Amino acid sequence: MGLDIKIPIGLMFTLLGVLLAIYGLTTIGDVEIYSRSLNININLWTGLTMLVIGVFLLATAKYRKLPARTKED
Repeated sequence: MGLDIKIPIGLMFTLLGVLLAIYGLTTIGDVEIYSRSLNININLWTGLTMLVIGVFLLATAKYRKLPARTKED
């Protein structure tokens, strides 16, 4: 069976990473919201990290090593 768990997890991480990064970009000038995180835009950095992980999972699922074909196939 060709079910690969990396595809749905990669899609989830990619989608949530994009949404979180967009939220971080739209609130980039709000000092009050990021005062608790030492003025680090934690939404942007977490979103970008999730986006990288999601794209990595999708890329490894796409380029996984397929079994060698035999003459009977």
